[in-house]
Amino acid sequence: MPQPAGGIAIKDVVGQDVVAENVATRDVAIVGAGPVGLCLALELAALGLTVTVIDRAPWEALASPDDDGREIALTHASRRQLAAAGIAIPEDRMAPIREARLYNGDPPHGMTLASARGEAQDGIGQLVANHLIRRAAFEAVRDVDRIELITGHGVQALNGGADWRSVRLDDQRDIPARLVVAADGRLSVTRRLAGLSAQIHDTGQRLLVRRMAHERPHRQTTWSWFHGERGLALLPLAGDTASLVMTLPPEDAERLEAMSPTAFAAEATRLYRGCVGEMTCLDALHDYPLTVSHADRLVADRVALVGDAALGLHPVTAHGFNVGLASVRRLVEALALASHAGTTADVGAAAGLASYARHHQRAIVPLWHASRALVALYGDTRPPARLARHLALGAARRIAPLQWLMEGYLARH
Repeated sequence: MPQPAGGIAIKDVVGQDVVAENVATRDVAIVGAGPVGLCLALELAALGLTVTVIDRAPWEALASPDDDGREIALTHASRRQLAAAGIAIPEDRMAPIREARLYNGDPPHGMTLASARGEAQDGIGQLVANHLIRRAAFEAVRDVDRIELITGHGVQALNGGADWRSVRLDDQRDIPARLVVAADGRLSVTRRLAGLSAQIHDTGQRLLVRRMAHERPHRQTTWSWFHGERGLALLPLAGDTASLVMTLPPEDAERLEAMSPTAFAAEATRLYRGCVGEMTCLDALHDYPLTVSHADRLVADRVALVGDAALGLHPVTAHGFNVGLASVRRLVEALALASHAGTTADVGAAAGLASYARHHQRAIVPLWHASRALVALYGDTRPPARLARHLALGAARRIAPLQWLMEGYLARH
């Protein structure tokens, strides 16, 4: 898109006019070089747009991310989207999920939430290590001419004019663009700088994850148990290995963190009721704070939110990353449709952003409320809660938002 003669006039952080001479205006500046932000960059570049991706992490950390212990459950729709964008994940690094089961307290039989019976041979989804997705996404963008990467710098301010916005970096550089996209997580700095409010809830709980080996086969089944404030999940990996995901009060998390690997394995075997026999630890224990968030609005003047900056779900849903990729798909579709309709040649114009906000909010609001209701119900420690949970699970299969949440709504949309 053409640059105004003489450079771009930008308001600096004290409100004075400055001119960025010889700086070409990008079509899009994306803040956040996680897989969602990088997938968006690839899809926009495929439309012929110029994109700058900004992240405060150094290049080395993005190119070779540490293993953070987290496993991502990919729906078939998400796998296809990543592959179409050029993000290649080797098949042998994926672990199929054939069935998902949920247990209310200590009953011998759980509820089957989803099953691959009668479906594709590769199951209802795949588990992939988070660091492998991050690395594959970064490798995919490195040699794309239309994508520029700025690493090791954070965002200080957002400024703008009639038909552009500018991202002010912490080294005082300005990155002008027609559209700024916040892909910097559920505590997004860019969202706050754009004046977009969000409901942010610190649950006060901790999320512990660890990979384990075990005696008996998991049969490619995920298990989830709820006991008041404690939530436990087992995610099936390759062979007789699994990832344990524990949502715990701080005091329980601290007790487990203080254990030796041998003591932790014995306690995990007990907590998981020996469902896969005796366990042994394969790697380090990882600990994360648990915060959920939902942006009240998804767009502002030439700004859009995607990924966790738009909606950060509780891990009980197992769909957070898929929701993020769905936001990318809806934003790209809205911008492409506006352009093809001839309503605008400006990627940051209001029409395309309004269409994106309308369609994505329509999809995520039921997920937000359903996930909050599900977590609240399973966190209730009062005696009648177990009966209420049992009745709610039965009803959930007939109530659309909960059914979507538990049976893979995103896989069908």
